[in-house]
Amino acid sequence: MLPAMTTEHSVSEPTGVSARTLRRLEQASGGLATTSVAVMAERFSWFKRLSADQRAGVLLVTQTGVSNFVAWLGEPTQTIRLTAEGFRNAPRDLARRVSLRQTVEMVRVAIEVFEHRLPLLAVDDRERQLLTEAILRFGREIAFAAATVYASAAESRGAWDARLEALVVDGVVRGEVDDALVSRSSALGWDAKRPVTVLVGSPPPENKPESQPEPLAAMRRTATRLGRSVLLGVQGARLVVLLSGALSEPGPDKPATKAATSATSATAAAKDAANGRARRGPAERMAEAFGPGPVVIGPTAPTLAAAHLSARDALQGLRAVAGWPDAPRPVRSGDLLPERALAGDPSARAELISDVCEPLASAGGELRRTLAAYLDGGGALESCARALFVHANTVRYRLRRVSEVTGLDPTRPRDALVLRIALIVGRLNAEEEQRHSG
Repeated sequence: MLPAMTTEHSVSEPTGVSARTLRRLEQASGGLATTSVAVMAERFSWFKRLSADQRAGVLLVTQTGVSNFVAWLGEPTQTIRLTAEGFRNAPRDLARRVSLRQTVEMVRVAIEVFEHRLPLLAVDDRERQLLTEAILRFGREIAFAAATVYASAAESRGAWDARLEALVVDGVVRGEVDDALVSRSSALGWDAKRPVTVLVGSPPPENKPESQPEPLAAMRRTATRLGRSVLLGVQGARLVVLLSGALSEPGPDKPATKAATSATSATAAAKDAANGRARRGPAERMAEAFGPGPVVIGPTAPTLAAAHLSARDALQGLRAVAGWPDAPRPVRSGDLLPERALAGDPSARAELISDVCEPLASAGGELRRTLAAYLDGGGALESCARALFVHANTVRYRLRRVSEVTGLDPTRPRDALVLRIALIVGRLNAEEEQRHSG
């Protein structure tokens, strides 16, 4: 019924019982165990659903309990140790099938049967009273022993799950997502086909007075309240969180490009922060459980197999977020494209080229030339028009076209920064391609 137990519990020494009573107890031990199992089957509906092997295992454990009780009574000068010998002889799957609550219920039934039947086997009233008291003490020790075994099993399972969880998170961070990792995640109850978003930041401090004994417990509770699965991994000074499900989906009125969506969300987050209105989405609620410092959200991956891309962008964003001191918390990795590109992130450079430079080149060279002149001139409309020898209204029209093509408004400071870095990255990329082709 229970896993193997190495901890030994001792029961206080009982007053001596006559040899005649002990013989009666030994002869009745089989019948007592059978009666106890019959009462369990009659009283508990779940007991009837156990297989024949499992019910036989319960009978074996009960018989062992009676034998231990008789042995304890027969050695009044020694302390009898309660062992898990009967538990080890039970079917291996019985411990998985029977919960701690059900074990306590069975112990209670067995003790009730013992209390009713065993005193009748005593030779006189004195021994009857001794048997009643001994049954109570022995039953208490059995209950404590069962609780200890289940607690030990839970601790072992918890330690194993923690190691398994760390392996899954580490595999996602390193991009080593194979069938073995998917199998490990399934053992933790994770659906590998669900979308997953990676969040990174600093772990919560362990010495915080109001924190729980487990520093990450608050984050797990938050994920549970959100109805999401979560896998956590503390890797040195950073905490990596795998959160199931998409965080948000762009609506039809959102800009088409990733860079535009990132700049728009960053601007909205900055406005909310300035006005004291915190957005309380799943990411923001999860970010509250992180430690001090920035929290970066990677893009949502469609499945666990692609989660390493979300982890890559989130970690690159965490490395580059220092370049934006006023970044919101949490901040999306796509909001940090300029900082990531300056920090040497090739994926950020490729994203800026595909989302900004290539659409501008497809729309015609005048848009790109006008944007460069406008940004180089410090955002002064009139001086940009003079430098290009065009009317100011022409510049306005071309800047509106830039916004339509890229989804980024050059008159907004953050959007202007994204556009400026994109132009620089585009020039460097063109120079590299020309050098390689030459």
